Amino acid sequence: MSVSLLQPYFFMSKTKSYAQILIGSRLFLTAMAIHLSLRVAPPDLQQGGNSRISYVHVPAARMSIVIYIATAINSSLFPLTKHPLFLRSSGTGTEIGAFSTLFTLVTGGFRGRPMWGTFRVWDARLTSVFILFLIYLGALRFQKLPVEPAPISIRAGPIDIPIIKSPSTGGI
Repeated sequence: MSVSLLQPYFFMSKTKSYAQILIGSRLFLTAMAIHLSLRVAPPDLQQGGNSRISYVHVPAARMSIVIYIATAINSSLFPLTKHPLFLRSSGTGTEIGAFSTLFTLVTGGFRGRPMWGTFRVWDARLTSVFILFLIYLGALRFQKLPVEPAPISIRAGPIDIPIIKSPSTGGI
């Protein structure tokens, strides 16, 4: 039974019925989390309402990095196993990661405006997150090609993760 779970047809037939429920519940829970963090959470004594953006920005930033690592692992396992589920999960991770990284960049701008006086200060960490977003966009663009360069572009980018997380750049 456990070996049959790895067969793409069996796996997709079993998970297709649950996909709509999972997508709907994820969207609902995400909307609730954003509502609770931006509307219900009390403002900070010193920063006021601006502190609430951190409740959305930091999880989005962490998710963009975690999804990227998972996508890079799946992209690295695909050439070794030639299993289509690794390629499919890599493609899905690229889409979700690109959205999460874009959301990180946008909320970071709103978070930085009251603190720095501008929406964006291009230091090393912010530039590295933008480069991560460009890697995601390149991989999304490569997915439309008949050859598979998208996993190659995703596998080339993990050098960006230590730059984003390094203590000298402030880390996320």
